Amino acid sequence: MTQKAKQIQRRNFLKSSLAVTGTAILAPTIIPSSALGRDGFVAPSERIVVGGIGIGNRGNYDLDCFLEQKDVQFVGVCDVKQSRRIAVKKKVDEKYGNVDCDMYEDFRQLLERKDVEAVLIATGPNWHATMAMQAARAGKDIYCEKPCTKNISQSLILAETIRRTARVFQAGTQRRNLPHFAFACYLARTGKLGKLKRVYAHPAGMQAMMSGWLPAETAPDKQIADWDMYLGPAAWRPFNSKTLADGFNFEKGGGLVGGGVLEWGSHCVDLCQWAVNDCPPPIEYNAPANGELMARYENGVELIFRENGWKKLGSCPVRFEGEDGWVEAGDSGKLELSSPTLLAGRSVIEIPNYPATFHVRDFLDCVRSRSQPKGNADAACNAHIACHAANIALFLNRQVKYDLAKNEFINDEAANRLRSEAIREPWRV
Repeated sequence: MTQKAKQIQRRNFLKSSLAVTGTAILAPTIIPSSALGRDGFVAPSERIVVGGIGIGNRGNYDLDCFLEQKDVQFVGVCDVKQSRRIAVKKKVDEKYGNVDCDMYEDFRQLLERKDVEAVLIATGPNWHATMAMQAARAGKDIYCEKPCTKNISQSLILAETIRRTARVFQAGTQRRNLPHFAFACYLARTGKLGKLKRVYAHPAGMQAMMSGWLPAETAPDKQIADWDMYLGPAAWRPFNSKTLADGFNFEKGGGLVGGGVLEWGSHCVDLCQWAVNDCPPPIEYNAPANGELMARYENGVELIFRENGWKKLGSCPVRFEGEDGWVEAGDSGKLELSSPTLLAGRSVIEIPNYPATFHVRDFLDCVRSRSQPKGNADAACNAHIACHAANIALFLNRQVKYDLAKNEFINDEAANRLRSEAIREPWRV
């Protein structure tokens, strides 16, 4: 090869006709603009490679949010249900115009891929924490749907694992990235409402129950639906098609089912935690009275779980009250304030229906910058502990007091037994 040939640049090489041993390139190679990072596309080398685990109803919505992002390359899906694996592969392949999306029955195979940088975990709550910790140990960043944990102990282990592995973790508490909720929390955090007195969360159903077993049915072939993998860390029980279909609610809150306290609560309480500057969770939780359950933070601020008495601002409402004013917000995208002067001439953008696109974008930006996203593991841990502890007070129907230093209930054997649960092998963490 001549010296001149050696100096041909790569971009010119791609456009040239060269004679190769045994092969002749008869026409210039056409490289699509998407592969070169032109016309608004991001070059493949600059994309964040993402895989998804447990992509059902909610997971499909999250997947759409990821696929909207031009700097994402989604490469693989894992699900215990064959029909879901096939459906996600079809969607992704049609999006990219290829057949490259791989399918996995065991999530550990996806985590073994060296090219995968981040994973979307949208399984049922039974799997969230265990799978997130496995992903963190495999060196993956994590976007995890909520509830993120089944109990208090798991919340603490998850947060510690994310800190130790230095991974980026975003809980699916997407309201943290919506402007009207953010502004309401800003008013509470910065003293615009005066000294903060009470924060209110909507639990969407105040009940606590024990998980049960439905009648045994004939299990499908493992290729169709892997029942053993579906159960994962949960106690074994016979196959039942209704249990399989309701993965969103299966083992929510572990042996002690969290109900609305943990479902909407992990959104609403998360916002309340943000309003009190993401401080540690409350130290006292009382039995419900007149449709309300009151908890108290160490600084005296009250956290009140309340089903009724809300203004008509949509689902997932929160309210923050200080000595000088109050603010209430909900999923309509609107705010109500004790005084218009709290706006200080600002116009708060109204985005209804709690989209997750902004939350996904926050996660991806933090994957690049290695900074903490809005719904990071420590914030999620504190909000979930508050929900689990409230659920324990609800279940026991009496007051419980929580020691923040020891992360256990004070002189309360019954409550402390509910801090954790047995995990089925081999999924112990």
